[in-house]
Amino acid sequence: MDDRELTGLFLARDEAAVAETENKYGAYCRYIARSILSSEEDCEECTADALAALWNSIPPEQPDSLKAYLARTVRNLALNRVRAEKAEKRGGLALPEAAAELSELCSDESVEEELDAREMKRCIDGFASSLPKKQRQVFVLRYWYLCPIEQIASETGMTANAVTVALHRLRKKLKKHLESEGYEL
Repeated sequence: MDDRELTGLFLARDEAAVAETENKYGAYCRYIARSILSSEEDCEECTADALAALWNSIPPEQPDSLKAYLARTVRNLALNRVRAEKAEKRGGLALPEAAAELSELCSDESVEEELDAREMKRCIDGFASSLPKKQRQVFVLRYWYLCPIEQIASETGMTANAVTVALHRLRKKLKKHLESEGYEL
């Protein structure tokens, strides 16, 4: 079943939409959640919450890409869970170090506020789209999926050191790209 058909089920308020979406994208959702959360139980709960959020948001929303819409929802729910745990524990879990790596490129505002700005997003998307396939894969795995270096190395066939060097170079390229777009870093 393709995304258009799944969206149609949601629009028709057919409860099969949730089960079909879980069948098609459940593993993908857990992959995203697992890169941010440490507990498998939290990953499952985050996936279930994302499917419920999808049910509650379609209609009125009609996303062009159900997969991307669901991925963003899972990611945001997982990050919110990390923030909540951090607040509860006062210094417990911190956002993954990938966010800290990008913070050196941002001004006084937090990384999350900067990355949420539409113009910055457009600029970063353009940067990522311009990268060769392997560099784009490394960039996206680290800064969208928040994967650890070792996992990126495993998935790309690179060594951990090569991934670290590639990420350092990508951050330098991104900084130059952002500066060329008028951002003061």
